[in-house]
This record gives sequence, structure tokens and C-alpha cells, in this order.
Amino acid sequence: MRRLMLHCLKAGRLLLVGLFALSLFSSRAFAEQSPLIFGVFPNLTPKVLVETYRPLADFLQDRLQRRVEIYSAPDFRTFAANTARGDYDLLLTAPHLAWLARQDAGYRPLLKYAEPVHGVLVVRADSPIQSPAQLRGRLIAVADSLAVVVMAMQAQLRAVGLAPGSAIQMENAQSHNNAAMRVFSGGVEAAILGAQPYRRLPAEVQSGLRILAETPPLSSQMFLTHPRLREQEALAVRQMLLVYAATSEGRAFMERGGFGGFAELDGRELLAFKTYALEVRAKLKVQQ
Repeated sequence: MRRLMLHCLKAGRLLLVGLFALSLFSSRAFAEQSPLIFGVFPNLTPKVLVETYRPLADFLQDRLQRRVEIYSAPDFRTFAANTARGDYDLLLTAPHLAWLARQDAGYRPLLKYAEPVHGVLVVRADSPIQSPAQLRGRLIAVADSLAVVVMAMQAQLRAVGLAPGSAIQMENAQSHNNAAMRVFSGGVEAAILGAQPYRRLPAEVQSGLRILAETPPLSSQMFLTHPRLREQEALAVRQMLLVYAATSEGRAFMERGGFGGFAELDGRELLAFKTYALEVRAKLKVQQ
């Protein structure tokens, strides 16, 4: 019987998915294999991450004949630190953190979601604010200052004289949903979040917000494997991801998430995010 658990583990890791009883395993070899640790970027709440990625994990588990356990972390910083230690066998992360994963822990790129992501700056639908310039001196909620969509929007705001920390102040809301709710409830004037999480907000919340600005398209989240997986294992994971995307269940998964299917990915694409990645690395060192 499947058990869903939500446990905080050592080093700040978060186990988001339960284990299966050995009686369900199709073979002794399957039962005795070490699980494949699937690290998922914590851009959504734990509940939403479970609902989103359990079907994919179940498919990989069935086809690879190996237990798949989904892990995340309480925040972006912990997730980045876990990644640098090589805690995850299969990694789904933001593009700038993917650059760090390859540089710091040797992760190998597999695939990415095809649909680009955007950062959006939102205010309440009834707000008198009509341009970013009117946010000078105001407090803005963000999913996390290390989120690539947040960093891209902050760059746009700097370009019009709204430097974070001086002209405007940032409040870390811990997630895209929380950032949106801070605006919806009237706690802050504006928020920066991803366009995809914005579209997944409850209809009442989304209709109560208005997009004030949007970033250019950015590469979406990327799948990578740790070098401890042999090349044959990594290729098998990649192939099963593509097979899943072609199934009816996989197409529904892509549609629900707004992912647009899978697209090819190589190391050269990660270079576009080097600047953001180095900024993240500097911030993490300061905190340490």
C-alpha cells in the first residue's frame, strides 16, 4: 500500500513522496536496488510538487524497474546546496542552477521543457499603479531572490532606475504562490513570480491580479543526471522521459504544467545563464 509522507531529513532535504511496500516489487533485484533520487526544484508548494511529479516518477519507476523517490528542499538555497553535494541522481532544476550543477558536481544535461518561462510583475487588479516606475519606494514580494525569473525581472527594473535594496525593497515570500497571495491580500503593492505559477493560481486569485510587466522568454527547467549514473543508465532515463511525453498520460502532464513537451539540451545552452549562476554562487557564499 502506498504511503505518502512529508518528512524533513538531514541537510534540509525534503522527502515529498512515500515508499512502496516490498510486496509490490516485481522482483527481488528491483527491491534490493538503491532508489533513484529525483530532485525537484522547489518552485511550488510541496503539495503541488507531489501532485505534479508523482505520475512521472511512477512511470519511470515502472519502466526502469527501480524505485524512484522524489526529494526537494525547503527553499532554493538549500536545494542548490544539496545539488552541489550531489544528493540527487536525477535533477530537475532552473537553468542557472543547472549551470552550477554541471560546474560544481558534474551533472550531465538530458532534456529541458520546451515551453519558455517568463517572469511577471503583478499588482492587484484594482491597484492605481500603472507602470513599474510608480513602485519606487514600495515593497515587492518575490518567490525567492535566487529564482531566475525574479533575477531577470530585477535586471529590467534596474534598467529603469529601480535598483532592489535602494529604490525598491524585496520581501522573500518563499514560493510563487505565496508572493501572489501577498499582493492579493493587500500585504504588498506588487510581486514578481513566474508566468506558469501565475497561470496555475486559483481563478479568483488570478482575476484579482494584473500583470504590470513581463520578462523576455527564458529557457525552462532542465533535467540532468549525476555522474554516478553510468552513461547507459542516463540514456535509459532520457529515453523513458521521451516515451512518457508521447503517452496520453504524459501529454496530459505536459498540458497541465504548461511545459510544452521536451526539447533537446546541451551544455552550450547553459552558458547563457552563467551570469545569473555566478550571482547565485556569490550570494550563497555570503550566506555561508
